[in-house]
Amino acid sequence: MAGIDLRSKGDRADRTFRWLAIGAAALVLLVLGLIALTMSTRSTAVLEKMGLGFFTSDRWVANDNDPSQALYGALPFIWGTLYTATIAVILAVPISLGIALFITQVAPAKLRRPLVYFVDLLAVVPSVVYGLWGVLVLAPKIKGVYDSIHNAVDGIPVLQSIFGSASAGKSFMTAGVILAIMIIPIITSLAREVIETTPPGEKEAALALGATRWEMIRTSVLPHSRVGLVGAVMLGLGRAMGETIAATLVIGGSAAVTTNLFGSGNSMPAIIASEWGEAGDLHKSALIALAMTLFLITIAVNLIATRIVGAKRIA
Repeated sequence: MAGIDLRSKGDRADRTFRWLAIGAAALVLLVLGLIALTMSTRSTAVLEKMGLGFFTSDRWVANDNDPSQALYGALPFIWGTLYTATIAVILAVPISLGIALFITQVAPAKLRRPLVYFVDLLAVVPSVVYGLWGVLVLAPKIKGVYDSIHNAVDGIPVLQSIFGSASAGKSFMTAGVILAIMIIPIITSLAREVIETTPPGEKEAALALGATRWEMIRTSVLPHSRVGLVGAVMLGLGRAMGETIAATLVIGGSAAVTTNLFGSGNSMPAIIASEWGEAGDLHKSALIALAMTLFLITIAVNLIATRIVGAKRIA
């Protein structure tokens, strides 16, 4: 009888846990659905006015006194968000991977723990601190570097358009650098955890066969960790696309679609933060539509990451 009672209690506990897990998953879906419903409902006004031109126009003329004369085109902000996030990922991934490999594969045991603490500490620094450092310290000093690079490539096709003239230190590149600094701790921490899951036997076998440390990392550690590393990079990309305060302070604030890394621009989170407080009804509808666009882009990035991870697992 005692065995039956214990078994029935265990079954009840399993059922309770199952329904709690289902409820938690359903709550996440409910919250996402409510967010999507709210944004789509409140962005209807600007989408009815602009149509598809909202996503393809590069003109953003907010006129809260006469909404009929207002124009809202999201293209510069979509471009600025993707451009700065791409710059950040290109800069951050090699550095993050290098730090993670150094901590897990090269650094002596006494040095690993302080390095881990230091990296984790960088991850919790408020974004406004990075933004203020960027606008007060980095932006004024880096303009000279931009000018030197522009002068060096002036007259070379393609390069002169990518490394164009710098009117100020606030630019796509400055925003990308700040975002890279912000996502390096996140990617590094995740990459470190993933790399540490490599079975010691695989690394020891590679070394026993005469492989150098780099050959062991290249043939054993990286192939075993590649799925998790893709997830770490995508999480960093999502953070870079959604960053608000830091990007607002250093990106420049102009609605421009340009490949010039040293030119000023704007992003979707930055324009929402800077214009929401004084926006009228149609203006707020346009800002909410920008938020909805960012939401959809984030979902698309996550779906692409899932496909990439799935393909790598099959391979």
